[in-house]
Amino acid sequence: MPRARTANFRLRAHLGVLASALLLAACGGAEDKDKPASQIAARVNKEEISVHQINFMLQRQQNLKPEQMESASRLVLDRLVDQELTVQKAIEQKMDRDPAVVQALDAARREIISRAYIDRIGNGVSPPSAAEITAYYEKNPALFSERRIFQLQEFLVEGPAEALTALQAQLAKAKDPTQIAKILSESGQKVRASQAVRSAEQIPLASIGRFAKMRDGEVMLNLSGTNLQVIYLASSRNAPVTEAQARPAIERFLINERKRELITKDLKGLRDVGKVEYLGKFADMKDARPSGGPEAASANALDLPTPPAAEQQAPAPAPAPTPAPASAADATSNDMLDRGVRGLK
Repeated sequence: MPRARTANFRLRAHLGVLASALLLAACGGAEDKDKPASQIAARVNKEEISVHQINFMLQRQQNLKPEQMESASRLVLDRLVDQELTVQKAIEQKMDRDPAVVQALDAARREIISRAYIDRIGNGVSPPSAAEITAYYEKNPALFSERRIFQLQEFLVEGPAEALTALQAQLAKAKDPTQIAKILSESGQKVRASQAVRSAEQIPLASIGRFAKMRDGEVMLNLSGTNLQVIYLASSRNAPVTEAQARPAIERFLINERKRELITKDLKGLRDVGKVEYLGKFADMKDARPSGGPEAASANALDLPTPPAAEQQAPAPAPAPTPAPASAADATSNDMLDRGVRGLK
């Protein structure tokens, strides 16, 4: 491939939406001149934008209604024209030879190819049976038949482990957010406070059992190293869902779980047969992921195409509405929450 066309390919992939830009590079250039005129949507100087490129972009837009397709197509084409103009100008200024651009293009190419492989593996799973869906529903009453919506006051405390351990014993005796705020303010530790309304499915699966046992006015403490999480349950209300309502969400969740397991198994197989050698300052490094699955925190920070984290979010059978105070008691709880937050600001 001539040098100029290679440069054109690289910059197109970087400056546009990556997936569509790769398609632009594949379909653009001199080869497009032989295409029927009906496939060309616009010509920008000497470069052409095809109908296929517009359709590719539209496929990536979610929840487009049929009556919106025409206006969306015109909007996409308009943006592709702007993209093509900037690409041409950037190539004219030799920006495609910038080392940072070249490095970003290589990373983007690897990302797209890797994700394509991961997606292909995941698409091989079969959907759960009706019996499996029913079994999951019955096994998780906290998510469905006994589902609750929680109004929470959350505090995150940072400090030395010894100080947080002592603080934990004091907080266990607190009765309301005002007392919690007072204890934390006097502790001298760094504190962040927030309020939240969360339904059962918005809580990590590893914690839903503890939340299900909590009663209004109770405090949950989670100490991890130099961080202490304090959760005060101001109020809660029942919001059960039937199996029929939950069925679509459970099916999606179980399919995703099977995809995660299948992808994790495949990646383990690739590592078993592949030869991985760590060098330099990483020479003493081994597979950093725990045996139960990939280390999602570090992988997500790099946006690598790994399976979902081991701590999964529960299937969401219904939206989580923010409950309005239903009584004077609820209103009092809200006032206490506000005072607790103000005590730390």
